[in-house]
Amino acid sequence: MQPLRNLGGYIREQRNVSQISLRQLAAAAGVSNPYLSQIERGLRKPSAEILQQIAKALRISAEALYVQAGMLDERLSGSEVAHAIHADLQLTDRQKQVLLEIYDSFCKENDSAPRPAQQAAPATEPVTEPVKTPAGEQVHKPVKKPARKSAKKAAKKAQKKAAPTRKQATSAKKTPERTTATQTPS
Repeated sequence: MQPLRNLGGYIREQRNVSQISLRQLAAAAGVSNPYLSQIERGLRKPSAEILQQIAKALRISAEALYVQAGMLDERLSGSEVAHAIHADLQLTDRQKQVLLEIYDSFCKENDSAPRPAQQAAPATEPVTEPVKTPAGEQVHKPVKKPARKSAKKAAKKAQKKAAPTRKQATSAKKTPERTTATQTPS
């Protein structure tokens, strides 16, 4: 009956860390107070469904409770990170659990992300742009440069467009300024 005592003690510890009373946890998990008390004392073995409800009420992973109940083998998968977390004496069980959950979520996220070899290949159709021929016909001509430009290149191009060209600058210097004020005879 050792696994049940470990499970009950673990649930009690998590409840105390969360600062939830036995009655509050029982109500949140949808079980009776006496039943939850018996689970904490190791007298009852809850079903996986009840463990899931308790985990949800405690805001911890159901997997952690399944491991404590002996329903699921603890996954250490040879990971040095997981071993280091478990071996750290300065962390509480709750802190270890949270760190492992975060680590697992990152690992799952990275596993689901496409790898460079798995990423979609570029479209086989060449990128084209409409161009008018000297005869006035509109044809599609392949674009030589990639359609997307870096932000730096786009900013530089916009700056060039905004700056006056040499021709515009020299013509502005040559045109005399007109005066709008009228001279009054003295």
